[in-house]
Amino acid sequence: VRTMPFVNTLRRHHTAHHNARLMMETNMNLTFPIADWFFGTSDLNRVLSNAGARGQWGERMAEDLLRTAGLIEGVNYEKQDTIAGGGRPDYTFKLPPDRVLYMDVKFPLDSYAKFVEATDDVSRAALRAEFIKAVRDRIRELEKRDYVAATDQATLDYVLLFVPNESITGFVHESDPELIDWALSRKVVLCSPLTLYAFLVVVRQATESFRTEETASQIMQLLSKFRKQWEMYVKSLEKVKKNFETMQGELDDLTTGKRFKGLNRETKKIDDLRKSHGIPELEETTEADPDDEEAAD
Repeated sequence: VRTMPFVNTLRRHHTAHHNARLMMETNMNLTFPIADWFFGTSDLNRVLSNAGARGQWGERMAEDLLRTAGLIEGVNYEKQDTIAGGGRPDYTFKLPPDRVLYMDVKFPLDSYAKFVEATDDVSRAALRAEFIKAVRDRIRELEKRDYVAATDQATLDYVLLFVPNESITGFVHESDPELIDWALSRKVVLCSPLTLYAFLVVVRQATESFRTEETASQIMQLLSKFRKQWEMYVKSLEKVKKNFETMQGELDDLTTGKRFKGLNRETKKIDDLRKSHGIPELEETTEADPDDEEAAD
């Protein structure tokens, strides 16, 4: 059956399904779950059966979610950035205006893999308890690291612990319903892929909104400065205008105004006095032009 043309076609689709790039483009293809069922090799089963893959799965899942949510490394988050206290969280999210939030993706998948591989009820019960204990130990480890207290950055009081699969998250809640509240009391928040994606989208939108508001605030500040400068400019302009008006008034007074008329009256009185005494008017004399004298010479 596995060599039939249809099965080979299905196999090729299944291979494409587990290609991360193609998954981003065609992740709604119904051949994916059918192929997983037919070949018995779903992502979860394949990861749990490979110790090396288990160590990288959480980080790969987180990277996919970050990319899908539109976050950019160096802008919205930093990866494995050593903080001031010496700790090194897997991810540091930058929140507006100047806050950060840490996330760790190391989850005890080895313990869960042992539970999945168990075949009898007794072993499964024991391994279930062992897995829950491993989860609690992981939370205690994050509590002891205390990224929040160790850093000099303005950080939120909680640390995210990424659970890289929805079914594992559901299994944790089903096996230990009090674990979520217990983790919260230790400032650790468990995030499944779905809840992490929702959180990342909110972070991106909040960052964009804050930048828009910050830009608008800067524009308003610049407008306020411009208004002050404009008022000073108008005052200076009014002052210059008044000076010009004063100068124009004085010029008019000298040419056609009161002073000019007063000077004309006194000049007329002098002329009348000269005429009344029969004093002849002086003849106008013209000075020789130096150029004419030179021409005569």
